[in-house]
Amino acid sequence: MSLSCKELCMLLVVSSVVVSLASAGDFYQDFDLTWGGQRAKIFGGGKLLSLSLDRVSGSGFKSKKDYLFGRIDMQLKLVAGNSAGTVTAYYLSSEGPTHDEIDFEFLGNTSGDPYILHTNVFTQGKGNREQQFYLWFDPTRNFHTYSIIWKPQHIIFLVDNTPIRVFKNAESIGVPFPKGQPMRIYSSLWNADDWATRGGLVKTDWTKAPFTAYYRNFHATEFSKANLFPNTAWQTNELDAGSRRRLRWVQKYFMIYNYCSDFKRFPQGLPVECKRGRF
Repeated sequence: MSLSCKELCMLLVVSSVVVSLASAGDFYQDFDLTWGGQRAKIFGGGKLLSLSLDRVSGSGFKSKKDYLFGRIDMQLKLVAGNSAGTVTAYYLSSEGPTHDEIDFEFLGNTSGDPYILHTNVFTQGKGNREQQFYLWFDPTRNFHTYSIIWKPQHIIFLVDNTPIRVFKNAESIGVPFPKGQPMRIYSSLWNADDWATRGGLVKTDWTKAPFTAYYRNFHATEFSKANLFPNTAWQTNELDAGSRRRLRWVQKYFMIYNYCSDFKRFPQGLPVECKRGRF
C-alpha cells in the first residue's frame, strides 16, 4: 500500500462523549477468574492479568458487574510466536439462549503471519455479522487498546482509539439491535484449532505451550441516563470527520472479510442492513 509513515502512525481520535460514571481498572475489584485454575492470574497489585492455555485447559474471566450502554477499554498483549490454533476472545455478553453479544476475537497464526481480528454482533442469540481485519502493527510486542462504544443508536469497535467498524441501529428496517439486555465483560484464551487458523488446516503446536495473553488498564465508562433524551450529545454521531476518514482507511486496507460482501454465503440476498450501509 502506498501510505506514508505519517499516515500509518497518525491516530485520529473519536470525539468526546458525555459521561456520568467512570471506573479505572483494578482486576481484583472488577473481575472474577472464572475457569482454568492457576492458568488465570491477577498480579501487580491488581493492575495486570494473564490468561494461559496448555494442552489440558484454557482460562477465562468475567466482570463482576454488567453494563447497559457505555464505553469499554482494555489493553491486551496477545500470545507471541506461533499462536496457531489459539483464540483470545474479549467481548460483551448477556446470558441465555437469546443473549446479546459484541465480540472481539483474535485468531492466532503461525510465526511471522498476522493475527486476524474477528468482530461480530449478536442480537437475541443470532450473530452472523462478522467482519475480519488484519492489524497494522504486531499485537504481540506491546499492549494495545481495544474498545467498544455501545449506545442505543450504534456500536463502534476501536483499536488504539481508531474506529474499525460501526454497526448502526437499523430497527427501523426490521433489524434487531442489542439494547435491552445488560452485558458483562468476558475474556478467554482457548484452543480452536478445528477452525481458527486457515479454517483448521494449521493445528496448535503444543510444544510451544503454555500460550499466554496479558491484560492491563481496564476502563469502563457508563453514559449518563440524562443523555437518553433527544437533542443531546447522546444522540449525535460519534465519529468526527477525521475519524470517519480513519475508518475508511482501515476498511480499505485492512479488512479481509465482510459478511455484507459474501454473496456465496447469502445466495438469496444480502442481509437487509447491508443494503443500507448499517453494518
